[in-house]
Amino acid sequence: MKRIPSPCRTHLRFTNGGLARYNRRIELVIRQSKPADRDVIAAFNVALAQETENLRLDPAIVRAGVEGLLRDAARGLYFVAEYQGAVIGQVLITYEWSDWRNGNFWWLQSVYVQREFRARGVFRSLFAHVLAQAAAQKNVCGLRLYMERENHRAREVYHRLGLNETRYQVFERVFPS
Repeated sequence: MKRIPSPCRTHLRFTNGGLARYNRRIELVIRQSKPADRDVIAAFNVALAQETENLRLDPAIVRAGVEGLLRDAARGLYFVAEYQGAVIGQVLITYEWSDWRNGNFWWLQSVYVQREFRARGVFRSLFAHVLAQAAAQKNVCGLRLYMERENHRAREVYHRLGLNETRYQVFERVFPS
């Protein structure tokens, strides 16, 4: 796996709500996560499960899971969006080998943006960064994601970003912990 280049900077103009009353440009930094991001990523993952699936996750288990991934790039990597030095959004990339394409699909998971920054282009910036990074690597053959079935707002966003629904469904069998 290649090392990911340094952070990119994205400028957003907020036009309504929250920071919009100042009508100022903000600067987002999109970067690969680092160990110091563990607690905020874990907190976002706990919030994500609660908001999207009404699941209460054990924060200690989630924190250990995030730390395990941050220590082992073979498991995946997080990209985060920062605003004024604070992490406000994230996306996790995991890998699926495709023997049909002789390459890896990058799976986007754990997509989360802090509530007050939603619908302001933060995920769009994260996605653009992931797309550019993936396209620059010869061993990546595409992007995939799954989402909670009833998350209509996310579905609209993903369609606008050029992602298409597939004919596949996801099945799982979870083992007790």
